[in-house]
Parts: sequence; C-alpha cells; structure tokens
Amino acid sequence: MGYSSSIENILQTCKRKPTQLVENRVAFAGPHAELSIYDTYEEAENISLKADSMLYCGMVSGAKRMHTKDRSAIPFLPHESFVLAPHEEVFIDFPEAKRNAPTTCLTIAISDERVAQICDRMNDQIIQHSPHDIQIDPHQHLHTIHTQATQQVLERLTSDFIQNDPDRDLLVDFGVNELVTRILRHHGKNALLQFSAQAPDSNGLTCVIHWIENNLSSPLDSYVLAKMACMSRSRFYECFKNQLGCTPLEYQHQRRMEQAFKKLQQQRSVTSVCYELGYQSLSHFSRRFHQHFGLSPRQVTQRQH
Repeated sequence: MGYSSSIENILQTCKRKPTQLVENRVAFAGPHAELSIYDTYEEAENISLKADSMLYCGMVSGAKRMHTKDRSAIPFLPHESFVLAPHEEVFIDFPEAKRNAPTTCLTIAISDERVAQICDRMNDQIIQHSPHDIQIDPHQHLHTIHTQATQQVLERLTSDFIQNDPDRDLLVDFGVNELVTRILRHHGKNALLQFSAQAPDSNGLTCVIHWIENNLSSPLDSYVLAKMACMSRSRFYECFKNQLGCTPLEYQHQRRMEQAFKKLQQQRSVTSVCYELGYQSLSHFSRRFHQHFGLSPRQVTQRQH
C-alpha cells in the first residue's frame, strides 16, 4: 500500500462535515507539536500559510503550487515534504481541488524548544574535524521527496496523534523526535554538500564528498576513500557516519536515488537513468528505487504529465 493510501485510510477515522471549502482544518494537539489536517474542496489561489514555529507539510492527495519569497509556483505533490521555517510565509494555489476529490495535506507544527533540543543533541555528535562553519540550520525552508522511511514515520505519527492510546503523548513525542531528526539531518547534509562543492580541499571529508558527488556511477573502495581523506579506514568511517548519519556506500545510494528522481522528472527514460548512475540491472535499479521512495521509476515519469 502506498503512502498516500495509508495516510488517507488513517484520516478517514477523523473525517467530519466541512465547515469551509478552502483549507477546512481538523487539529490534534500533542506534546511540543500539533497535527492539522487540511481539506480543500474547490480551486483557490494565493492562500497564506504561516506558523510561529517550524512547520512540516506533507501532501496526502491532489496537488498544490507553493510560492515562497525566493521561488514561485513550486509543484507540491504526494510523496513530498515541505518544511517551513518559523515565521516564514508561503502562498498556496489549489489547481485541482474538487468537491468529490479534495486536495488534502497534513501539517505538523513543532515547538522551537523541541527543535532546539534535538538540534543541540545532533550538533554534539558532529566531530571537531568538520569545518566550523557547517551548521545544522532549521531556519531555511526545505522541499524534498521523502523516502519510504520518512513516510513510515509520518504514517505512524499521524495514527498516534489521532488514536486514543493510553501512551499517546509518549508515542507522539517519539515520532516528533524522529521526524525532526530526519529534517535536521537533511538540512545538515545539504549544508555540507554546498560547502564541499565550494571548498573541496577544505579537509579530508569534503574532499571525499566532492569525489563521490562527481563519480556517482563509480564503485566505491573504502581504502581509497580513507587514503583520500588522509585517515585510517576506521577513523574515516567514524568521521563520515558522525557527520552524515550513514556510511559512504549508503550516502552514494541516497545521492544516486535523488539524482534518479530529478532525471525522471525531466522525462528521461528509466533505462538511460539506470545505466547512467552506475546500475548494471534495470530490475535491480527499479527495486532499489521503489524501496527508497515507495514509488516505481515509471510512476514518477507518469505523474509529470
């Protein structure tokens, strides 16, 4: 079952007769966070969205166009995440909303206090070897395709918010912690990617990241990478995992998948993307892609029409 279908099934338990046709809201409070479900039943444009704390947005059904201060008409579809920094405002269009097929999304507002606590804990894990100006910044908006792992967190967290479980608040708090950790890790990875592109020779880690980025289709040799970083193999693995939250091989896979998604959105053929990124088997590539995103490569190309 896909992410949207799973979330939609959970939300059916809290459906109520709408009191308004645009952004009809049902809310559920939890510790340090609040879940809101928005249904829109008619086409609308330029609807404002703003929050005092970090706001996670996830599409459930339909499509939106998001307008930020930096970009206009950003398509926002199911299987995607949009994270709004505190006090940042976006304006939303609903081009597909209908009475019998509403556009549905969820938002999770997360308190500054909880974001700061998790951010501090993550920064404590960042080793001193990293460049000092690499910081996890929760104050930038983020628009990304979320992975199957993040989808599972959202499904579980939505259910925990809605269900009347005796351990509800504890479960919600666990889910919020995991969601925020994933958001901050993504921000931190993006910051390190940008720094590595700008200053690849800054240190051993940025040198390795820059090399992987420019050789995504090439197999990795851990001993060669460690030598490139001027570290022992064990020290290199510890450094890489503390900074990026994964091994070099896992990182290469994540970046291959992100590049594959972008290329498929540009209507590139599945076969050409598969071999361009270093996969030797089309079936293996398709299986890994579905495991990562919960969508097949062909589903991505089809939903761009």
